[in-house]
Amino acid sequence: MNNTKTELWKLGASELADCIRKRSVSSREAVQAHLDRIAAVNGDVNAVTSTLAGEALAAADAADARLSQGEAVGPLHGVPFTVKENIDVAGSATTWGAAFLAGQVATEDAPHIANLRAAGGIPLARTNLPDFALRWHTDSGIAGATKNPWDPRLTPGGSSGGEAAALATGMTPLGIGNDLGGSLRWPAQCCGISSLKPTSGRVPDAAVTIPTDPTLGISFFNVQGPLARRVADVRLAFEAMIAASDRDPKFVPAASVSPAAGRSRVAVVRKPGGLDVDPAVAAAVERAAEALAAAGYEVEDLEPPEVMTCLEGWGSLLASDLAVLEPLIGPLMSEDTKRFFEIASAGLPPPDPAGIQLAFGNRHRLLREWAVFQRTHPLVLAPIGAQPAFEVGADLDPARAESGLLDMRMVVAVNFLGLPAAAVAVPGGELPMAVQLIGPRFREDLCLAAAEAVETAVGAPEPMDPVTTAGRSLA
Repeated sequence: MNNTKTELWKLGASELADCIRKRSVSSREAVQAHLDRIAAVNGDVNAVTSTLAGEALAAADAADARLSQGEAVGPLHGVPFTVKENIDVAGSATTWGAAFLAGQVATEDAPHIANLRAAGGIPLARTNLPDFALRWHTDSGIAGATKNPWDPRLTPGGSSGGEAAALATGMTPLGIGNDLGGSLRWPAQCCGISSLKPTSGRVPDAAVTIPTDPTLGISFFNVQGPLARRVADVRLAFEAMIAASDRDPKFVPAASVSPAAGRSRVAVVRKPGGLDVDPAVAAAVERAAEALAAAGYEVEDLEPPEVMTCLEGWGSLLASDLAVLEPLIGPLMSEDTKRFFEIASAGLPPPDPAGIQLAFGNRHRLLREWAVFQRTHPLVLAPIGAQPAFEVGADLDPARAESGLLDMRMVVAVNFLGLPAAAVAVPGGELPMAVQLIGPRFREDLCLAAAEAVETAVGAPEPMDPVTTAGRSLA
């Protein structure tokens, strides 16, 4: 059935869905092409931890049969996708990258995975993450380290680094991860792809595996979201993921909104908190700002309220959570994760009940102040990490503990406030790069529309073969 001249693993999710609906390509061909691509390149990057080949091919055959019978199908019908290993996929292990959870097989899909299946998507494989998703680098106690496909000396990001590396190399057209402190957006910067951190409560989330019901304070800021090479594919997945579920008491049944005619005003943050960023990061922000201005957005250099206070609040909550977690999971971590855990804890303020209350109080006030700010500047264009992808092992250097958190000040501010943010790739330097577009609560549509305007100007990334020994110029 396949008459296309393009290798199927090079297509995005939207393109594949269209080809499958038109029956110019079968779902089985699409699934098999990605399984073959995994077999060809995963050995060089170690992004995929396991495939679901048998189940995926059977689901693909069923998808093709439905089309041949003329049945109505969903927007992702027959399209494969990969899933980070801390998200429940029925019949597959939810390991969290930790050896003692290697046999923890989910009996039910997480709600947003069930939603993707209902839209026709097919789980293809599981992807790597650091132990308990606790690092900005991906190195699992079970699977080992994921390599950045552009340069193995550099981090692919974390904690959704497996997804980002798999997307960059064409092993999947669509990935599903999560974001507690940049874990969807930082890997997008490190590997040069796109992603969306939705508003807190926007995507239903639940698990039948440990931890079934996270109760720690900062876990309320964790969200589930999609990654892809193209913004249109991120949007397609997001719209499927947000179907309601009574399994998540934090879920907000917010109505989907389309951007009004015209363009929003954009506040450009060049030096978050008044602190410098790397020249390559600054250049990416400038290129994105120019693209938005050319697309008709009104662009102005302006910083939203108290970015550093947001950082401090997120840090206070993280410190209290780490203090609770350490005796429970500390003995179960790999040695590198243990070291990172110790370094990160030392760089945070000591746990303080009064500080926790102050953080939540400040969050309420800052949400109000950001909402007022975003009445006039609905979108905020900002760096993701203030530095490019760091060298592997740099996050285990105690001297970098404080600077590492400061580098992530604009991502954790977004998590602290629970706002949506789209990451979009902005190529043009020595390393992959991406920026983020932050919107008001439940206005993912604004973030994605602006991200697509940037992508239209600078070009969407194409899947690439991994570099195995050294970097390459992206100019």
